Amino acid sequence: MIKRVIDRQYPQIVSLFSGCGGMDLGAEWAGGQVIWANELNTFASQTYKNYPLFRNTKHIEGPIEDIDLSKELPNAEDVDVVLGGFPCQDFSMIWKRPGLEGTRGNLYTYFVDVVRRTQPSAFVAENVKGLLSANKGKAIQKIQEDFSSCGYNLSTYVYNFADYGVAQLRKRVLIIGIKTEFNISFLPPPRTHAPHDEAWISGLQPYVSAKQALQEVEKIEFNNEHQNLKQKTIDMLTLIPPGGNFTDIPKDHPLYVKGMISHVYRRLHPNQPSTTIIAAGGGGTWGYHYREPRSLTNRERARLFGFPDDMRFYGSISEVRRQIGNAVPPVGVKPILEELFLLLKGKPRFNHTVPQKTLTQR
Repeated sequence: MIKRVIDRQYPQIVSLFSGCGGMDLGAEWAGGQVIWANELNTFASQTYKNYPLFRNTKHIEGPIEDIDLSKELPNAEDVDVVLGGFPCQDFSMIWKRPGLEGTRGNLYTYFVDVVRRTQPSAFVAENVKGLLSANKGKAIQKIQEDFSSCGYNLSTYVYNFADYGVAQLRKRVLIIGIKTEFNISFLPPPRTHAPHDEAWISGLQPYVSAKQALQEVEKIEFNNEHQNLKQKTIDMLTLIPPGGNFTDIPKDHPLYVKGMISHVYRRLHPNQPSTTIIAAGGGGTWGYHYREPRSLTNRERARLFGFPDDMRFYGSISEVRRQIGNAVPPVGVKPILEELFLLLKGKPRFNHTVPQKTLTQR
């Protein structure tokens, strides 16, 4: 029998590196209550603070390294869970990154400091899959050691959020820690979705397709502006089939450029989830519609993450694209946090394990 860890009906949460609130939305939908949040970016903070679900959250805008945590954090007894996605740019696999040696690679230490100060029952730290290979594996080892030293059993898994109902193939690392005194580690809840050819055999729901996610999206007014593309780009897109990319352009065509990498000029496939939506990069990385020769609008990107249509994103088109591309899909993280909260209440739906410290991938 699993011991009840928290007595509150709604676990109280501190959110770090909150961005526009993707993980926090998932936490609220899962039955938690975000009481304190911090984000550096002004526009992401504006998006967060203007969403009604967060009206009771104390939100502090600015660099976490400039905050006096001894004064600003809630009292430890008021914190059940700490969560957040510490900056991932230095761990990305898409471009070569410096890992812990980068300017943003060590910001995770502030996350560790908050965990050490508040001693929550559990924490959830999200990052890109590239974290596992950064610094030849030494980065994840160091990060796990630092979190473990605060008194936590860790379970580190790679989650594909498409497995939990997101219309996007998005793999991310979640490090979930539970206090060692509870003598348990978290196991991922069973996936709810699978590729179509597996779903009918396994009894799971089929992956949510891009076409499903984008139904009637044109009716949403805000964050739905189309970007002007060069005629050359439009001509290029007409040569790429739905689900294809730059490599589908005939090699003898004048628009083909030798040496381009395959993740540029990707078009959605209507019957499959989107490939990973990214935050940065030039025009070729924006993601493109499966039917029309154009880039995705930010509202379409938000749909592919599972953001609600009434959430308004603030900033320029490129700034909003960055906010969404950096976010945790709220629809995908919800069932994971839901199971974590139930586990902390002593009512898990699935079996969990005795402490484990090895890295496991799904």
